[in-house]
Amino acid sequence: MKLNPIVLQAPRAVERLIAGQATSDGAGVKLTRVLTQNLQRRLDPYLMLDAFGSDKADDYIAGFPDHPHRGFETITYMLEGRMRHRDSAGNEGLLGNGGVQWMTAGRGVIHSELPEQEEGRMEGFQLWLNLPSFEKMREPWYRDIPSPQIPEFEVDGVKVRVIAGASHGVAGAVQREHTEPLYLDLHLQPGARFSQLLPDTHNVFVYVYRGELAFAGEVQVPQQRMAILANTPGCDGLSFTAGAAGARAILVAGKPLGEPIAQHGPFVMNTQAELIQAVRDFQAGVLA
Repeated sequence: MKLNPIVLQAPRAVERLIAGQATSDGAGVKLTRVLTQNLQRRLDPYLMLDAFGSDKADDYIAGFPDHPHRGFETITYMLEGRMRHRDSAGNEGLLGNGGVQWMTAGRGVIHSELPEQEEGRMEGFQLWLNLPSFEKMREPWYRDIPSPQIPEFEVDGVKVRVIAGASHGVAGAVQREHTEPLYLDLHLQPGARFSQLLPDTHNVFVYVYRGELAFAGEVQVPQQRMAILANTPGCDGLSFTAGAAGARAILVAGKPLGEPIAQHGPFVMNTQAELIQAVRDFQAGVLA
């Protein structure tokens, strides 16, 4: 489906660029932590973004054995590779090329994410989305979304995959009422421009994982950099243009919750007392 481009009256400017930090998680999986804990307030309702990508099996083969979560949602987007999910509620699924797993941990779940490949490239993202206080202890839920079930369209030389929210009138695979997440995967041809309408109250960032993007004011965003867009009153969206080699990027936005954030590793609550209870529940084997 091809749609017409959007014309903005007051696009947002780039506030700053973030390089991310090389680290490892799980049983030694190498990754880049792009949205770190010190950015949680600025990019509320998002808590973390990890980018991973390697064709060396030793960088990912050990995967993420059993570990707990409480109080937020995890969104895993697999660009390339195969990952098996199992959890304490008896759910099991296989995440493949171009697919998404959207998991609401709620009051608690213990799960594992283990590669189902011994060679080849594994690349993708994991994004953490906070839950409002009244939903943190809800029943856990998850959904595997195969690549063909993610809505796509083309506009002015850009292929858009709508994982969550809506773009150009096309609804994504997932909707959330309170945080209103927007999650797009954008494939831009050389010199192509993309624009997105967005309320000026929402927080938004763009992570470039191929090529280069140029924003208003001639701000260049190279590969493996995240651009945080300014929340300027009256702005109606954001717009950028791909470089000479084209670009691929994820665009993520959401409505801030404005609530206290208390985090201890895989538990994200609103108070220290709730964190202590989460740890006690995990130790007692009653997390879920």
